[in-house]
Amino acid sequence: MRDYAKVSPQFWIGKTGKELKKRGTDAVLVALHLMTSSHANMLGMYYVPIMYIAHETGLGMEGASKGLQSCIEVGFCDYDHDAEVVWVYEMACHQVAESLSPDDKRSKGIQNEYNDQPESKHLRGFYEKYSAPFNMTKCRDMEAPSKPLLSQEQEQEQEQEQEQEQKKEQEQKQAQLKPHVELKPDDDVLKIFEYWQKTMDSPRSVLDANRKGLIQRALKKHSPAELCKAIRGCSKSPHNMGQNDQKTKYNGLDLILRNAEKIDRFIALDAGNAVSASETMDERNARIMAEVMGDPQDSNTLEMAG
Repeated sequence: MRDYAKVSPQFWIGKTGKELKKRGTDAVLVALHLMTSSHANMLGMYYVPIMYIAHETGLGMEGASKGLQSCIEVGFCDYDHDAEVVWVYEMACHQVAESLSPDDKRSKGIQNEYNDQPESKHLRGFYEKYSAPFNMTKCRDMEAPSKPLLSQEQEQEQEQEQEQEQKKEQEQKQAQLKPHVELKPDDDVLKIFEYWQKTMDSPRSVLDANRKGLIQRALKKHSPAELCKAIRGCSKSPHNMGQNDQKTKYNGLDLILRNAEKIDRFIALDAGNAVSASETMDERNARIMAEVMGDPQDSNTLEMAG
Protein backbone atom coordinates (compact mmCIF):
# COMPACT_ATOMS: atom_id res chain seq x y z
CA MET A 1 0.00 0.00 0.00
CA ARG A 2 1.36 3.43 -0.96
CA ASP A 3 1.91 6.11 1.66
CA TYR A 4 1.05 8.96 -0.71
CA ALA A 5 0.18 9.80 -4.32
CA LYS A 6 0.80 12.85 -6.49
CA VAL A 7 -2.05 14.69 -8.19
CA SER A 8 -1.04 17.58 -10.43
CA PRO A 9 -3.01 20.86 -10.18
CA GLN A 10 -3.11 20.61 -13.99
CA PHE A 11 -5.75 17.92 -13.52
CA TRP A 12 -8.41 20.57 -12.97
CA ILE A 13 -7.50 22.89 -15.85
CA GLY A 14 -6.00 20.51 -18.43
CA LYS A 15 -7.85 19.24 -21.48
CA THR A 16 -8.58 15.80 -20.05
CA GLY A 17 -9.68 17.20 -16.69
CA LYS A 18 -12.11 19.58 -18.39
CA GLU A 19 -13.56 16.73 -20.43
CA LEU A 20 -14.00 14.69 -17.26
CA LYS A 21 -15.87 17.54 -15.57
CA LYS A 22 -18.23 17.71 -18.54
CA ARG A 23 -19.07 14.04 -17.96
CA GLY A 24 -20.16 14.69 -14.38
CA THR A 25 -19.18 14.00 -10.78
CA ASP A 26 -18.96 10.23 -11.26
CA ALA A 27 -16.21 10.60 -13.87
CA VAL A 28 -14.18 13.06 -11.78
CA LEU A 29 -14.48 10.96 -8.62
CA VAL A 30 -13.44 7.75 -10.38
CA ALA A 31 -10.46 9.51 -12.00
CA LEU A 32 -9.27 10.84 -8.63
CA HIS A 33 -9.75 7.41 -7.07
CA LEU A 34 -7.65 5.74 -9.77
CA MET A 35 -4.78 8.16 -9.09
CA THR A 36 -4.92 7.96 -5.29
CA SER A 37 -6.24 4.45 -4.61
CA SER A 38 -4.38 2.27 -2.11
CA HIS A 39 -4.37 -0.44 -4.77
CA ALA A 40 -2.45 1.72 -7.25
CA ASN A 41 1.27 1.75 -7.98
CA MET A 42 3.74 4.14 -9.59
CA LEU A 43 3.06 2.67 -13.05
CA GLY A 44 -0.63 3.57 -13.04
CA MET A 45 -1.30 -0.01 -14.23
CA TYR A 46 -2.73 -2.30 -11.57
CA TYR A 47 -5.41 -4.79 -10.56
CA VAL A 48 -8.59 -3.08 -9.34
CA PRO A 49 -12.03 -4.73 -9.75
CA ILE A 50 -14.86 -2.27 -10.37
CA MET A 51 -16.33 -3.59 -7.11
CA TYR A 52 -13.39 -1.97 -5.26
CA ILE A 53 -13.99 1.38 -6.99
CA ALA A 54 -17.70 1.20 -6.21
CA HIS A 55 -17.11 0.48 -2.52
CA GLU A 56 -14.30 2.97 -1.90
CA THR A 57 -15.90 5.91 -3.75
CA GLY A 58 -19.40 5.18 -2.46
CA LEU A 59 -20.77 5.40 -6.02
CA GLY A 60 -22.11 1.87 -6.13
CA MET A 61 -21.59 -0.47 -9.09
CA GLU A 62 -23.70 1.58 -11.51
CA GLY A 63 -22.02 4.90 -10.69
CA ALA A 64 -18.53 3.39 -10.68
CA SER A 65 -19.09 1.66 -14.03
CA LYS A 66 -20.48 4.84 -15.56
CA GLY A 67 -17.61 6.95 -14.21
CA LEU A 68 -14.99 4.47 -15.40
CA GLN A 69 -16.48 4.36 -18.89
CA SER A 70 -16.36 8.16 -19.05
CA CYS A 71 -12.68 8.07 -18.04
CA ILE A 72 -12.01 5.63 -20.88
CA GLU A 73 -13.94 7.69 -23.44
CA VAL A 74 -12.02 10.91 -22.74
CA GLY A 75 -8.66 9.11 -22.96
CA PHE A 76 -7.78 9.24 -19.27
CA CYS A 77 -7.32 5.48 -18.91
CA ASP A 78 -8.14 2.06 -20.33
CA TYR A 79 -9.58 -0.98 -18.54
CA ASP A 80 -9.16 -4.69 -19.23
CA HIS A 81 -12.46 -6.17 -18.03
CA ASP A 82 -11.24 -9.78 -18.29
CA ALA A 83 -8.12 -9.19 -16.18
CA GLU A 84 -9.70 -6.38 -14.07
CA VAL A 85 -6.58 -4.26 -14.65
CA VAL A 86 -6.64 -0.49 -15.25
CA TRP A 87 -4.00 1.62 -16.97
CA VAL A 88 -4.03 5.38 -16.28
CA TYR A 89 -2.01 6.52 -19.27
CA GLU A 90 -0.07 9.49 -17.84
CA MET A 91 0.10 8.39 -14.21
CA ALA A 92 3.68 7.10 -14.40
CA CYS A 93 4.85 10.53 -15.58
CA HIS A 94 3.25 12.21 -12.56
CA GLN A 95 4.23 9.57 -9.98
CA VAL A 96 7.82 9.04 -11.18
CA ALA A 97 9.04 11.56 -13.77
CA GLU A 98 8.72 12.30 -17.46
CA SER A 99 12.02 10.48 -18.02
CA LEU A 100 14.93 8.99 -16.06
CA SER A 101 18.67 8.95 -16.69
CA PRO A 102 20.20 5.53 -17.48
CA ASP A 103 21.90 5.36 -14.08
CA ASP A 104 18.76 6.24 -12.10
CA LYS A 105 17.97 3.32 -9.78
CA ARG A 106 14.26 3.94 -10.20
CA SER A 107 14.49 2.47 -13.71
CA LYS A 108 15.17 -0.96 -12.24
CA GLY A 109 12.28 -0.56 -9.82
CA ILE A 110 9.93 0.32 -12.68
CA GLN A 111 11.05 -2.73 -14.68
CA ASN A 112 10.54 -4.98 -11.63
CA GLU A 113 7.08 -3.54 -10.99
CA TYR A 114 6.21 -4.08 -14.65
CA ASN A 115 7.49 -7.67 -14.54
CA ASP A 116 5.20 -8.40 -11.56
CA GLN A 117 2.04 -7.16 -13.29
CA PRO A 118 -0.76 -9.67 -13.95
CA GLU A 119 -1.44 -10.58 -17.58
CA SER A 120 -3.50 -7.90 -19.31
CA LYS A 121 -3.93 -6.21 -22.67
CA HIS A 122 -2.00 -3.16 -21.40
CA LEU A 123 1.46 -4.75 -21.12
CA ARG A 124 2.73 -4.05 -24.65
CA GLY A 125 1.22 -0.57 -24.80
CA PHE A 126 2.85 0.44 -21.52
CA TYR A 127 6.23 -0.83 -22.69
CA GLU A 128 5.99 0.97 -26.02
CA LYS A 129 5.11 4.25 -24.28
CA TYR A 130 7.61 4.14 -21.40
CA SER A 131 10.49 1.86 -22.42
CA ALA A 132 12.61 4.75 -23.71
CA PRO A 133 11.85 7.36 -21.00
CA PHE A 134 12.35 4.83 -18.18
CA ASN A 135 15.18 2.76 -19.73
CA MET A 136 13.13 -0.46 -19.65
CA THR A 137 14.81 -3.54 -21.13
CA LYS A 138 12.16 -6.26 -21.34
CA CYS A 139 8.66 -6.33 -22.79
CA ARG A 140 6.00 -8.74 -21.63
CA ASP A 141 3.52 -9.83 -24.27
CA MET A 142 0.13 -11.33 -23.73
CA GLU A 143 -0.36 -15.00 -24.39
CA ALA A 144 -0.78 -16.12 -28.02
CA PRO A 145 -4.34 -15.95 -29.43
CA SER A 146 -4.56 -19.76 -29.41
CA LYS A 147 -4.25 -19.64 -25.64
CA PRO A 148 -6.88 -17.10 -24.47
CA LEU A 149 -6.42 -15.04 -21.33
CA LEU A 150 -8.06 -16.68 -18.36
CA SER A 151 -10.66 -14.81 -16.36
CA GLN A 152 -9.91 -14.04 -12.73
CA GLU A 153 -12.09 -16.94 -11.56
CA GLN A 154 -10.62 -19.43 -14.08
CA GLU A 155 -7.10 -18.39 -13.12
CA GLN A 156 -8.00 -18.81 -9.46
CA GLU A 157 -9.33 -22.32 -10.09
CA GLN A 158 -6.27 -23.33 -12.10
CA GLU A 159 -3.89 -21.98 -9.48
CA GLN A 160 -5.60 -23.86 -6.66
CA GLU A 161 -5.62 -27.12 -8.61
CA GLN A 162 -1.87 -26.78 -9.21
CA GLU A 163 -1.30 -25.91 -5.55
CA GLN A 164 -3.27 -28.97 -4.44
CA GLU A 165 -1.24 -31.27 -6.69
CA GLN A 166 2.05 -29.83 -5.40
CA LYS A 167 0.81 -30.07 -1.82
CA LYS A 168 -0.05 -33.77 -2.20
CA GLU A 169 3.41 -34.49 -3.58
CA GLN A 170 5.06 -32.63 -0.69
CA GLU A 171 2.92 -34.40 1.89
CA GLN A 172 3.82 -37.80 0.43
CA LYS A 173 7.53 -36.98 0.56
CA GLN A 174 7.27 -35.66 4.13
CA ALA A 175 5.32 -38.75 5.21
CA GLN A 176 8.13 -40.97 3.95
CA LEU A 177 10.84 -38.95 5.69
CA LYS A 178 8.96 -38.07 8.88
CA PRO A 179 6.10 -40.44 9.73
CA HIS A 180 5.00 -38.20 12.58
CA VAL A 181 5.67 -34.51 13.15
CA GLU A 182 4.47 -32.95 16.37
CA LEU A 183 3.38 -29.38 15.70
CA LYS A 184 3.41 -26.78 18.41
CA PRO A 185 1.74 -23.77 16.79
CA ASP A 186 1.63 -20.41 18.53
CA ASP A 187 -1.71 -19.04 19.70
CA ASP A 188 -2.38 -16.75 16.70
CA VAL A 189 -1.64 -19.46 14.14
CA LEU A 190 -3.90 -21.94 15.91
CA LYS A 191 -6.77 -19.46 16.33
CA ILE A 192 -6.65 -18.44 12.67
CA PHE A 193 -6.63 -22.09 11.59
CA GLU A 194 -9.54 -22.93 13.90
CA TYR A 195 -11.46 -19.93 12.56
CA TRP A 196 -10.93 -21.16 9.00
CA GLN A 197 -12.01 -24.71 10.02
CA LYS A 198 -15.28 -23.50 11.49
CA THR A 199 -16.03 -20.85 8.86
CA MET A 200 -15.49 -23.30 6.01
CA ASP A 201 -17.05 -26.23 7.91
CA SER A 202 -13.89 -28.32 7.61
CA PRO A 203 -13.42 -29.88 11.06
CA ARG A 204 -11.34 -32.80 9.78
CA SER A 205 -8.67 -30.58 8.22
CA VAL A 206 -5.25 -30.77 9.89
CA LEU A 207 -2.88 -27.94 10.76
CA ASP A 208 0.09 -29.44 8.95
CA ALA A 209 3.49 -27.88 8.32
CA ASN A 210 2.38 -26.30 5.04
CA ARG A 211 -0.66 -24.56 6.53
CA LYS A 212 1.28 -23.46 9.60
CA GLY A 213 4.00 -21.94 7.41
CA LEU A 214 1.41 -20.24 5.22
CA ILE A 215 -0.29 -18.56 8.20
CA GLN A 216 3.04 -17.55 9.74
CA ARG A 217 4.15 -15.88 6.51
CA ALA A 218 0.84 -14.03 6.22
CA LEU A 219 1.14 -12.81 9.83
CA LYS A 220 4.38 -11.00 8.95
CA LYS A 221 2.39 -8.40 6.99
CA HIS A 222 -1.16 -8.72 8.33
CA SER A 223 -2.71 -8.84 11.77
CA PRO A 224 -4.60 -11.94 12.97
CA ALA A 225 -7.85 -9.99 12.73
CA GLU A 226 -7.17 -9.08 9.10
CA LEU A 227 -6.51 -12.70 8.18
CA CYS A 228 -9.76 -13.75 9.81
CA LYS A 229 -11.57 -11.04 7.85
CA ALA A 230 -10.04 -12.40 4.65
CA ILE A 231 -11.29 -15.89 5.55
CA ARG A 232 -14.74 -14.52 6.28
CA GLY A 233 -14.70 -12.55 3.02
CA CYS A 234 -14.01 -15.74 1.07
CA SER A 235 -16.96 -17.42 2.79
CA LYS A 236 -19.23 -14.65 1.45
CA SER A 237 -18.29 -15.39 -2.16
CA PRO A 238 -20.76 -17.81 -3.76
CA HIS A 239 -18.20 -18.72 -6.42
CA ASN A 240 -15.54 -19.65 -3.87
CA MET A 241 -18.08 -21.57 -1.81
CA GLY A 242 -19.02 -23.87 -4.67
CA GLN A 243 -21.63 -22.00 -6.69
CA ASN A 244 -19.71 -22.30 -9.96
CA ASP A 245 -19.73 -24.42 -13.11
CA GLN A 246 -17.41 -27.00 -11.54
CA LYS A 247 -19.50 -27.23 -8.35
CA THR A 248 -16.19 -27.04 -6.49
CA LYS A 249 -15.22 -25.01 -3.44
CA TYR A 250 -12.18 -22.74 -3.79
CA ASN A 251 -11.82 -21.75 -0.16
CA GLY A 252 -8.52 -23.28 0.95
CA LEU A 253 -6.01 -21.40 3.06
CA ASP A 254 -3.49 -21.87 0.27
CA LEU A 255 -5.71 -19.65 -1.91
CA ILE A 256 -6.93 -17.10 0.66
CA LEU A 257 -3.47 -16.44 2.14
CA ARG A 258 -1.40 -17.01 -1.01
CA ASN A 259 -0.14 -13.42 -1.21
CA ALA A 260 -0.97 -9.87 -0.11
CA GLU A 261 -3.13 -9.25 -3.18
CA LYS A 262 -5.35 -12.26 -2.45
CA ILE A 263 -5.64 -11.32 1.24
CA ASP A 264 -6.58 -7.71 0.42
CA ARG A 265 -9.14 -8.90 -2.13
CA PHE A 266 -10.94 -11.13 0.36
CA ILE A 267 -10.77 -8.45 3.10
CA ALA A 268 -12.48 -6.08 0.66
CA LEU A 269 -15.19 -8.68 0.01
CA ASP A 270 -15.81 -8.89 3.74
CA ALA A 271 -15.65 -5.16 4.49
CA GLY A 272 -17.79 -4.12 1.56
CA ASN A 273 -20.31 -6.95 1.76
CA ALA A 274 -19.72 -7.14 -1.98
CA VAL A 275 -21.37 -10.54 -2.18
CA SER A 276 -24.71 -10.87 -0.47
CA ALA A 277 -24.91 -13.34 2.39
CA SER A 278 -28.07 -14.83 3.87
CA GLU A 279 -29.14 -14.19 7.39
CA THR A 280 -28.19 -17.74 8.26
CA MET A 281 -24.62 -17.12 7.05
CA ASP A 282 -24.38 -13.94 9.16
CA GLU A 283 -25.59 -15.76 12.25
CA ARG A 284 -23.17 -18.58 11.58
CA ASN A 285 -20.25 -16.16 11.23
CA ALA A 286 -21.22 -14.43 14.46
CA ARG A 287 -21.31 -17.74 16.31
CA ILE A 288 -17.92 -18.77 14.97
CA MET A 289 -16.45 -15.39 15.93
CA ALA A 290 -17.69 -15.82 19.46
CA GLU A 291 -16.27 -19.33 19.77
CA VAL A 292 -12.86 -18.62 18.25
CA MET A 293 -12.15 -14.96 18.95
CA GLY A 294 -13.91 -14.58 22.27
CA ASP A 295 -16.13 -11.63 21.22
CA PRO A 296 -19.86 -12.39 21.52
CA GLN A 297 -20.99 -8.81 20.86
CA ASP A 298 -20.02 -7.84 17.33
CA SER A 299 -19.38 -10.21 14.43
CA ASN A 300 -17.58 -7.46 12.53
CA THR A 301 -15.07 -6.85 15.30
CA LEU A 302 -12.12 -9.23 15.57
CA GLU A 303 -10.11 -9.26 18.79
CA MET A 304 -7.38 -11.82 19.36
CA ALA A 305 -7.42 -13.16 22.89
CA GLY A 306 -4.12 -12.79 24.73
